[in-house]
Amino acid sequence: MSPKDVPSADPRTPRTRRDRCPGALRPWPADDGLLVRLRLVGGRLPASTLRDVAAVAAEFGDGRVRVTGRANIQLRALPGHDGRLTPEAFHAVEGTGLLPSPAHELVRNIMASPCTGRTGGRADLRPLAAALDGLLCADPRRAGLPGRFLFVLDDGRGDLVERSCDLGLTALDARVAQVRVGDGWGPVVPLDEAPGAIVRLADEFLARRGEGPSAAWHVAELPAPLTDPVPPDPRLPDAAPPLPYGPLAGGGRHVPVPDAGLDRAAAEALAEEALAAGDGERGDLVVTPWRGVLVPGRAQ
Repeated sequence: MSPKDVPSADPRTPRTRRDRCPGALRPWPADDGLLVRLRLVGGRLPASTLRDVAAVAAEFGDGRVRVTGRANIQLRALPGHDGRLTPEAFHAVEGTGLLPSPAHELVRNIMASPCTGRTGGRADLRPLAAALDGLLCADPRRAGLPGRFLFVLDDGRGDLVERSCDLGLTALDARVAQVRVGDGWGPVVPLDEAPGAIVRLADEFLARRGEGPSAAWHVAELPAPLTDPVPPDPRLPDAAPPLPYGPLAGGGRHVPVPDAGLDRAAAEALAEEALAAGDGERGDLVVTPWRGVLVPGRAQ
């Protein structure tokens, strides 16, 4: 059984064990070998990195790159002993660049509106997501966040406004956002101050969550609210449907990824398409929360 097969527990259920979310330093022992999950901040995946990951999967795993409902990627059937990757496999994974801070690899769970900064939305949240990731990795204490603790950033289009989270925000316009705190809402803050406001709440969660196997995994499990609740701002967007598969109005397309994942040829083809788009960046693809990949492209 893999973590994908384990049913989600009620967030208010008392804990009796630590979370077991897999990473490169803490793989999941599956029937076919070790499973590793690699975090992508806001789902962003440079084309060159996808090529590198596909090469690792081909050399050490089952040859396929899978995506998750949290917009991350997974590799299966990796070699190892006693719950650890072999040194060769670990160094290959590390060489993809997806472990900027190995100590924090399990806590870099930052989901963002996939099309933010490309088309639609009220604000470009890509710099904000990167800043939040930087703050998480800057403090050794924050490596103690649970592996299931999730940050969700909606750029005001409403595609993630109903996605459950521990902390996050929803943009109200190009300058301000309302912070999300578990199932409720927190203060309205300027966007450039939002990463700091969010990590301060994460630090408060760490101070309150308790110790040992019974420690809380989620904000909703705390015995008292993390912060004083605030009414939802009237400028909050209505919930939007998931991003459809196929061509997108602003250019590019949303490609579904099968449960079996992408083989090396398919991954190489997507990387080549992204690089050919010439969007002025690194040919970034975006893994989406709907188990797809957003491939950049020029508007027709």
